[in-house]
Amino acid sequence: MPFLELETNLPAERLPPGLAMELCAAAADILGKPAQNMIVTVRSGLPMVLLGSPEPCAQLLVSAIGGVDTAEKNRQHSARFFDVLTAKLGLSAERILIRFYVMEPWQIGKDRTVVTFL
Repeated sequence: MPFLELETNLPAERLPPGLAMELCAAAADILGKPAQNMIVTVRSGLPMVLLGSPEPCAQLLVSAIGGVDTAEKNRQHSARFFDVLTAKLGLSAERILIRFYVMEPWQIGKDRTVVTFL
């Protein structure tokens, strides 16, 4: 059950329509997880500073049970996510950061329990 959170200081009107769905489909392909298990949030118009500059920027937080648990995997994921984000947001790679988080099944609540017991 991957979670993707895209945060940017770009205003909503500068984001392409359907960005959340496109990011969901891309993440499913990149991470090898079913799209129906993805949770994608897009937050725009945030006050953000990246590398000391308030110029347009974005960060993507990717949290998942497995799939993001090694440097080798995340190196490949990073390249592919950067391809998607630079194309969709019109930002250079220097204005985007990605953070990967490994989650454990007991850290996600679902259906009145945690994923461990589902």
